[in-house]
Amino acid sequence: MTENPALRALDDFWQALVETGVRHVCLSPGSRSAPLAISAARRSDITLWSLLDERSAGFFALGLARAAGQPVVLVCTSGTAVGNYLPAVIEAHHSCVPLIVVSADRPPELHGVGSNQTIDQQKLFGTFVKLFAEMPVPEPEDWIGRHAAATARRLVHQATASPMGPVHLNWPFREPLIPPPPSANAAHGQADNGEGGVYTAVRTPHPRAVERLVKLLRQAHRGLIVCGPMAGLPDTSPFAAAVARVAAHLGFPVLADPLSGVRCGAHALDVVIDRYEWLLRDEAWMRLVCPDVVIRFGAPPTSKRLGQFLERLAGVPQVYIGDRWLDPYFTLTDFVDADPVLMCEILRSQTERGEARAWLERWQLANQAAADAVEQTLCSAGESAADGLWIEGRVFRELGRWLPEGADLFAGNSMPVRDLDAFLAKRPARLQVWANRGASGIDGVVSTACGVSAARQSVETGAGRRAPVVLVIGDISFYHDLGGLLAVGRHRLDLCVVLVHNDGGGIFSFLPQAAYPDTFAHFRTQHGLDFEPAVRMYGGSFRRVQAWAEFRAAVEDGLAVGGLSVVELRTDADANVRGYRRIAAAVSKALADVCAEVGG
Repeated sequence: MTENPALRALDDFWQALVETGVRHVCLSPGSRSAPLAISAARRSDITLWSLLDERSAGFFALGLARAAGQPVVLVCTSGTAVGNYLPAVIEAHHSCVPLIVVSADRPPELHGVGSNQTIDQQKLFGTFVKLFAEMPVPEPEDWIGRHAAATARRLVHQATASPMGPVHLNWPFREPLIPPPPSANAAHGQADNGEGGVYTAVRTPHPRAVERLVKLLRQAHRGLIVCGPMAGLPDTSPFAAAVARVAAHLGFPVLADPLSGVRCGAHALDVVIDRYEWLLRDEAWMRLVCPDVVIRFGAPPTSKRLGQFLERLAGVPQVYIGDRWLDPYFTLTDFVDADPVLMCEILRSQTERGEARAWLERWQLANQAAADAVEQTLCSAGESAADGLWIEGRVFRELGRWLPEGADLFAGNSMPVRDLDAFLAKRPARLQVWANRGASGIDGVVSTACGVSAARQSVETGAGRRAPVVLVIGDISFYHDLGGLLAVGRHRLDLCVVLVHNDGGGIFSFLPQAAYPDTFAHFRTQHGLDFEPAVRMYGGSFRRVQAWAEFRAAVEDGLAVGGLSVVELRTDADANVRGYRRIAAAVSKALADVCAEVGG
C-alpha cells in the first residue's frame, strides 16, 4: 500500500489554515514532509512557492508575509533542514512577522536509536517563537482531523495576536507518506472570505494613560515625535496620516525613520524632519533643541545619533506607544500599550491646538538648511566615478527622486540602511521602504526582497505594470545570499538589485577598527569577487555603471524589462568616508547661521 488513510487529517489542517487567512506556503523539498507537501499542492486556494534551500526559503517567506500582511507557512523535512530556518525565525521574532513553521519529523520510536536524518526538533527555536506545538502521529481516527484543524487555528491566532511573530509546529509521520486524494464531500478548496473566526484585538489605551499623556502635552511647549521602524505593518499609510495630523495639531516636529512609513506618502510632510542624522551631529544645534516631552513610536531608530540624542534626554518625559517594551536607552517614563493610529486620533481630539509655532519652525528651518547642504555637497562630488569622490548614499537620493509611486525599496543592512536614513528625502508620493532591522543581519536579504516581490506579483502601478521592487545591497551581504536569486527566475519574479560594490565591509571604515591597520584586514575582508558570472548563471542581466545618469538609465531599463537585473556601482570605502565628513562639515557650517538666528 502506497497511500496512508491516516493522513486525511492533513486536509482538515490546510482547510482550517485557509479559512483563517493563509494563502501562501513556502515549501522546500524532502521526503518526510511529503504528506504536508502533497496535501497542500492539491489545493487550488493555496499558492505554493517551491524553494530549494531552507535558509533562503525562510527569508523569502519573511518578505512575503511582511509585504502581504498575512501569515505565511514554511514547510520542510526533518533533520538539519528545519535548523536552516533559524536566522529567518530570529528576524521574524524581532520584526513581528507572522511565520508558521511546520517541520516534518520521524515518529517517536525512531528518536535516539541512530535513525537517519533524525534530530531533536522539540522547541528547536527556543524563545524566538511565540508557540511550539507537537502533533501526534496521524491515526485513522476522526478526532485527529479535528485536532489538526484546531491546531491550525491556534497557530494563526498566536502568530497574528499582538505583537505578531513566528510559531512552530512539529509533526511526526510514519510511512507510508502519501496521503489519499481528498474525499468528494470534503470542504477542500471552498474557503470563505479568509477571516474564518480568528480575530485579533483592537488595542485601546487605558483611560489613565490617556489622562496622563494629555496632561503632559497640555504642559509641553517643545515636544518631539520620534517614529522608528513600524514592525508588523505592511501598510504604514494610516499610521503616517494619523501621526502627521496629531503633529500638526500640537506643533511638534516628527523625526521620521525611513522605515516608519512617515517620511514618504500623501500625508502632510511639512512637520516631517528627514535630515536629523546630520542635524544631530552638530553639538551647538543639540544644545538649542532640548524638548520637554518626547513621544515615541516603533522600534529603536536606525540612526545611532538619534538614539544617542534620546539617551541624553534622560529625565525628560518619554512616552512609548506600541505593543512591545523597546527602550535600549533606558529613558522611558511611560509605556502605553495601544494601537498607534487610535492613540494619535485620541490625542488630537483631547488636546488643544498648539499655539507656539516657533519650536516647529526652528526645526523646519534647520532641516531645510541641512537638506541644502547635503544636496550641494553631493552634487559637487561629481556626476561620475571618475570625479574621484562618489558618495554611496547618493544612490538613495537618486532612487527617492524618480522611482515610480507604489514602488518598493528594500535596503540591505550595514551601510545601505544607514545611507537610506541619511539620504532618502521625504517625498509626497508612496514609496514603501523595507529592511530587515529586527536582528539587523546581513544574511537572507536577497531572499527577503524576493518575498516582497512575490507579494507584489498582482499589484499594478498603472498601464498593467507590476509594482517595481528595488533592492540596494552591499557586496558582502549579496555574497551571503547569492542562492536567493534562484527564486526570481523560478517563480517569474521581478527584482532590480542595486549592488554597491566596495570590495568588502565598507562600514568598518567608519568604525574605530579602521585606526588599527595591523588587524583591519579581518574587518574590511576584501574578496576581489566579480559577481557578473553568478548573476548570469541565475538568468539575470548585469550592468556596471560609471555615472549617475547611466545609473538611472540602467535601473529604469531593468524595471522595464522585468525579471532579474543587477546594476553595480564600484565605489571606494575610504573616499566614501571622506565624502561623509565633507557633508557633515557643510551641514555644521549651514547650521551655524541657523543657530545664530534662532538662538539670538
